[in-house]
Amino acid sequence: MKDKDRIAVIVKACLEKKGFDIKALDIKKLTPITDYFVIVSGNSTNQVQTIADEIEEKMFEAGYEVIGKEGKESSRWILLDYGDIIVHVFHKEDREFYDLENLWGDGEVISLDPLL
Repeated sequence: MKDKDRIAVIVKACLEKKGFDIKALDIKKLTPITDYFVIVSGNSTNQVQTIADEIEEKMFEAGYEVIGKEGKESSRWILLDYGDIIVHVFHKEDREFYDLENLWGDGEVISLDPLL
């Protein structure tokens, strides 16, 4: 499965659980850590947890197991590491505070419309 196809699986999982303000950034020219960030917001800790769970389930069904995850205890910022793709599921307030889009602003924004 190509990177864009995996990003599409992630984005669709986010939308199924009403995740919003979904952004995908191509950061492979900026860091050796990963190639892509997918960032999504939820309105509550329950929704953040639900979005993260849905992503894990849909990616597992597509044949991808999460390599690492952090933040499930607080459910304010859950990070799911899929190697070339790192997913950040934020509570909307925490997303505004950490402002990853600005921090990684030199990354290329990937249009999500063709993926859906």
